[in-house]
Amino acid sequence: MKRIISFLLCMLMLFAALTGCSLSGNTLSADSDLMSGVQPQVLTEATVSVSGENSIKPTDFAVRLFQSSLSADENTMISPVSVLYALSMTANGAKGETLAQMEEVFGMSVDELNAYLKAYMDSLPEDKKYKLSIANSIWLSDDERFSVKQSFLQTNADYYGADIFKVPFDNAALKNINSWVERNTDGMIQNILDKISSDAVMYLVNAMAFDAEWKEIYKDVQIHDGIFTAKDGTETDVEMMHSEEYLYLTDKSATGFIKPYADSKYAFVALLPNEGISCSEYISAMTGESLASLLANPQQATVYAAIPKFESEYRVEMSRILSAMGMKNAFDEDTADFSNLGTSTAGNIFINRVIHKTLITVDEKGTKAGAATVVGMADGAAGIDDFKEVVLNRPFVYMIIDCEANLPLFIGTMMDMK
Repeated sequence: MKRIISFLLCMLMLFAALTGCSLSGNTLSADSDLMSGVQPQVLTEATVSVSGENSIKPTDFAVRLFQSSLSADENTMISPVSVLYALSMTANGAKGETLAQMEEVFGMSVDELNAYLKAYMDSLPEDKKYKLSIANSIWLSDDERFSVKQSFLQTNADYYGADIFKVPFDNAALKNINSWVERNTDGMIQNILDKISSDAVMYLVNAMAFDAEWKEIYKDVQIHDGIFTAKDGTETDVEMMHSEEYLYLTDKSATGFIKPYADSKYAFVALLPNEGISCSEYISAMTGESLASLLANPQQATVYAAIPKFESEYRVEMSRILSAMGMKNAFDEDTADFSNLGTSTAGNIFINRVIHKTLITVDEKGTKAGAATVVGMADGAAGIDDFKEVVLNRPFVYMIIDCEANLPLFIGTMMDMK
């Protein structure tokens, strides 16, 4: 009898592990009727290329979002790709002028985005020396006032592989959402949500984790003490990592380089504005097309490069930023139209918060970076003979890019090392 009981307990624990539910602590419970039939389907449409011309529009969104997010005097870092995933899932529930405004800000239709972002997730390479992981989830309130459309869930399951949970929106849900984000960013992004408001009916969440070794790891002899001078003239002692790179970037306002990670699937990009040009001035003049062209056409040259070791953490609430970019109706309780998402007897459904949080660590071994975005929905309740030098000892712009797509996964400015 004891063996039978032990066997049944083991099978129960295995079932819980496979379904993502916990037998103790914070329980993730999904409504079986709601979830029935919401399994990712095999899509028969042609696979979209994620490189070349197809990457220019997402890159343009990345540049415009960064321009709107930029702080002139403080370190800034965002993952436009993370934001795009979370908002694209949300846009699948929008209609009318709300959808039109969102697509105008994206620079792409939601159908184009669904196809592109699915193709991008499907194409991610991985090796023991590098990885980029992308995960999506949707959290639904089990309050009877809220009703979600099955077609909305199906689309996000098909294109985004979203985990979908229907739970009471209480403290346990808050812990579960934060734990999901922490787990899917390898522990880098913690406590992204500080509370669940009483009018919340849904959270759409994206989590990204990047971890890669340099193609050539720095040796001790390549690391020397240096000084980083901030915009206000403040000097900070730093450890500078020196190397020779071979992909030189230059335009009329900046110089920089591309430093590859292992296998050259991903790369670190640094851009140092010319003396007299601030990072904000340089970024404000950038376009998606100009950035895509710059990244696609580096010069072959020996670059004596120096990168400071640094770590940066950033958090921003993007509602005002996205509204100012043109996505106004989505944040307006009266004009938002998310009727393709669902309905609530308590009032019209709209976006009340877009929380974005990032972290990056750059050292002699490589780079780790994490990002998460939460969209909160609420109701009314060659031969090289050229030598260059780029020393990042004053404010600079940096990116982590996908080398095939030339897509910026993370964009930041390092303004101050304090």
